[in-house]
Amino acid sequence: MYGNMGNMMKQVQKMQKQMAKLQEELEARTLEVTSGGGMVRVEVNGKKELVDLEVDPAAVDPDDLEMLQDMIIAAVNEGLRKVDEMVMQEMQKVTGGLKLPPGLF
Repeated sequence: MYGNMGNMMKQVQKMQKQMAKLQEELEARTLEVTSGGGMVRVEVNGKKELVDLEVDPAAVDPDDLEMLQDMIIAAVNEGLRKVDEMVMQEMQKVTGGLKLPPGLF
């Protein structure tokens, strides 16, 4: 019984190391998202930070700033959602699909 426990602990430690390495790699990745038919482009990294924002000058209408704000919000939110999706998919590869509590990695 104790041999099994030791083997299981080694597997858990190996998985933890793999997850830590993967987390570093994911934090360095970036994802690009557009909204408004490409009028707004954002780039977010795996740490859920906005690292770049481009707005097509044609999207800037002083009489309708609300539309531009909505496009920026939509692009950023979609980028953050895609980061979550990317992290989840990559972590499932390491964990073999184990359901781990949120925030564990």
